[in-house]
Amino acid sequence: MNQKTSAREIPYLAQRSRKGSITGVQVLGVGSYVPDIRVRNEDLASLGYDADWIVQRTGILERRHAPPELATSDLAVEAARRCLADAGVDPGEVDLVLLGTYTPDMTMPAAASLVQEKLKLCAPAMDIQAACTSFMFALLTGMQFVASGCAKRPLVIGADCNSRVCNPADVKTYPLFGDGAGAVLLGPGDRSQGFIAFSYGSDGAGFDLLYRPMGGSRCPTNQQGTLNGEQYVVMEGRPVFKWAIRMLNQTVHDVLEMADLTLADISLVIFHQANMRIIQAAAEAIGIPSEKLYNNVDRYGNTSSASIPICLDEALREGRIRKGDLVLLSGFGGGLSWATGILRW
Repeated sequence: MNQKTSAREIPYLAQRSRKGSITGVQVLGVGSYVPDIRVRNEDLASLGYDADWIVQRTGILERRHAPPELATSDLAVEAARRCLADAGVDPGEVDLVLLGTYTPDMTMPAAASLVQEKLKLCAPAMDIQAACTSFMFALLTGMQFVASGCAKRPLVIGADCNSRVCNPADVKTYPLFGDGAGAVLLGPGDRSQGFIAFSYGSDGAGFDLLYRPMGGSRCPTNQQGTLNGEQYVVMEGRPVFKWAIRMLNQTVHDVLEMADLTLADISLVIFHQANMRIIQAAAEAIGIPSEKLYNNVDRYGNTSSASIPICLDEALREGRIRKGDLVLLSGFGGGLSWATGILRW
């Protein structure tokens, strides 16, 4: 599995996307949480990092790291509490918990179960793991539950403690990531609300461009692997960068065509906050004006599953999303996996 991949290119294969729409669902509340510990680029100098290089290659100025006593479920719980308060909904009304994460507190049970217990919810709880696409997959799943009548108040969370799974010695990966959580509460809405068009898919041919070698059934945790750093995320940045731009370009055009819309109809665009260069390059290729892009990667880094819901929370509080607006969301990451959709608020 430790093959050289830097020379490879994984094409975006449109036929691997599934398309559809889910309407009659609305977002009732949003909340987010990031740890207090700020890690600036300058703070990484002791590890041999060049602050200017980080800014030029990623656009990141700082990121947040969780203190040792906090795990992914703790970040998720705080985001969920803020979300429920924003919605004005009693926790007793929550009837499903979906947690998008690739960094659960432990491999078993699901971190969602810990969130359910800490919030004292009477609801089934499950994790959805699709790396940085986890929140979007969880959001689509939660909307399906509402649309089918199987749930009325699903709590959908994206949370990750990336600082625990990135190697401080990996100068090309470690400074990219931060920790955080975001949550949305869903409920039935009118027929105009929800994802009026979405496209999502996976391509396992690129699994080894972004993965953690050790800790699963193929390579259980072992002493030698730990000494070799195999418990950490491995990423081949260049092919992922090129693939992400191609994928975003195609899927954005796909969902606009499905919804019979143009970019002029979109109020706000929120891409997964992976890297400012990816976001800017994709926006330029697609023709998205900078004033329609929401970015916070400079302040938080790549928070993986949490990046889109954190952006949603901040954008709402800044008045950049209002009822009836069309918001274009796109998550992408390991798998490889992706999900792009147009959400009518």
